[in-house]
Amino acid sequence: MEPAALSPNALPDDVPGIIGAIRDELTGRFASAADDLAATTLRDDPAYAALITRTELSQRIHRNLCQALTAVTQHAQGLPIDLDDALSTGHRRVQQGLPLASLLHAYRRGGRLLWEVVTEVVAEREPEALPRLLPIVSVIWDVVEQITDAVAESYQQADAARAARDQVRRHALLDALLEGSGAAAGLASEAASLLGLPERARYAVVVLRADPAGRPPSSDAGFPGEASGVRILWRIRADGETGLVHLGDRPAETLRELLAPHAVRAGVSPVVGALSEVGRARWLAELALRTCGHTGPKTALLDERLPMALVAAQTELAGRLRTVVLGPVLSLPPDDCATLLNTLEIWLTSSGSMSAAAQRLYCHRNTVANRLRRLEQLTGRSLTDPARIVETSLALTAVQQLTRWHSADSLADRSTGSLRETFRQK
Repeated sequence: MEPAALSPNALPDDVPGIIGAIRDELTGRFASAADDLAATTLRDDPAYAALITRTELSQRIHRNLCQALTAVTQHAQGLPIDLDDALSTGHRRVQQGLPLASLLHAYRRGGRLLWEVVTEVVAEREPEALPRLLPIVSVIWDVVEQITDAVAESYQQADAARAARDQVRRHALLDALLEGSGAAAGLASEAASLLGLPERARYAVVVLRADPAGRPPSSDAGFPGEASGVRILWRIRADGETGLVHLGDRPAETLRELLAPHAVRAGVSPVVGALSEVGRARWLAELALRTCGHTGPKTALLDERLPMALVAAQTELAGRLRTVVLGPVLSLPPDDCATLLNTLEIWLTSSGSMSAAAQRLYCHRNTVANRLRRLEQLTGRSLTDPARIVETSLALTAVQQLTRWHSADSLADRSTGSLRETFRQK
């Protein structure tokens, strides 16, 4: 008849006594064994070697072995294990930057060492008691597992809290850079370190118009970010999203290619040479975005749209330009006003070609000529005079920007749609 299997807590009555009898010698052996394990750990693990001295690590291991031996006896008697030291160790090692894998490996090595020293001493002192000691194996490893789990849980909780704090700090630093206060407060160096960016490099800022549905554009699958060939750090703002772009050696035009597959309107700043210049770059990117209309390019690079950006930057003067140059046109009935302004826009974007504009407007070139002649009469500005063309073009830009001419439900769109429908009916 086979003997009944012992549960982890069902040790023979004399085992705690055996351990008690050899505790002093175990404690003495632990000192030498702990020093050897400390030397091995520092040799095999660079993370520990960079963090702690052999003497300090040896003392920590010795204390852990003594505490684990006490825990084994307590656990065998059904008493709770004191895990406070394990919890504090996990928290402390996070602050010191020790990897969790290194910490857990060291604790498991300590568990094996505990069993080896116990069996070694029992075999020397009371070899006849060794068979009765075998059930303690499961207790030792149960204790080691509880201690290791406590260390891991404490480490992970502290690491998560640290990561959350770091994330908040990263966001605060990124916001400071984008708002321009980072340079004034001397935060560029700290931002470079925490964001993992060089303090001096080729940077640009991209600003995205808010999604009408309220969904962040950068949440789309495949949206350019960390793995897009250039590194983009996105921040969600009340009016859209802003991205700090580390271009490396790529041109700013790269952003147009990256954003092309996505249904977003974007403004891109010129390239700047340092994190301290990002605040002004963000302002320039916002100007570029304000030039980006519903029917124009989806991604506006400021350096390609400087006249329109000039109008966007001077709201009061833009309003005056709009009134002085196009005031008589704006006073017309809405349909007449939309027709003339839409024709002017199409003619300007057709390089001044009547035929090309007529084709795009679905009308005869003479119709285009008549509308432009009427516009000249109303404004008193000849569209054959280059200076007057520039003035009129900028005034049209002011109208488009100040009245949201290029929004999805713009008057110009309705006018164009009406003209096309009339052409089809003819």
